[in-house]
Amino acid sequence: MREARRWPGSEWLKDRPRALERIYDWAERLLRLLYPLLNRISPKATERLLIWSEEVGKGYLFNCQMCGQCILHSTGMTCPMNCPKNLRNGPCGGVRRDGHCEVIPERMCVWVQAWERSQAMPRYGHEITLIQPPVDRSLHRTSAWINLLEGIDTQTPPGWGTNHGSS
Repeated sequence: MREARRWPGSEWLKDRPRALERIYDWAERLLRLLYPLLNRISPKATERLLIWSEEVGKGYLFNCQMCGQCILHSTGMTCPMNCPKNLRNGPCGGVRRDGHCEVIPERMCVWVQAWERSQAMPRYGHEITLIQPPVDRSLHRTSAWINLLEGIDTQTPPGWGTNHGSS
């Protein structure tokens, strides 16, 4: 996995999760309104536009890995896919005393940042405690916005039964 990007201004913006939460809300409302129309006009162009905007915008701000199941709003506007172990439900237990990652010691643990940032988010901050499903790798390189709007990101992939190990 590549090291998280540190573009000029991106860390400053990520450290403003309350503002990012407002932008997320605005973007979601706008897309819920416009997506049906855009998709009717040109589904392929709409898909290309949203994928491009995620690659550029979320790539710059959050080092987006294009997992297709974005949970930024649930993780303090910090992408858990930047964890070297791709953990989506909290730290691995190898977090150093100073809050740094055990795999990349010069970098803060993604989950320490997620927890701290989530505390400043009035609307979604509580979602840091929710258990997230594993990443559906078949959604890689697809638009997380489209997957959200069409409900694809919440579907259980075939073979992922809910009764594993129960008797």
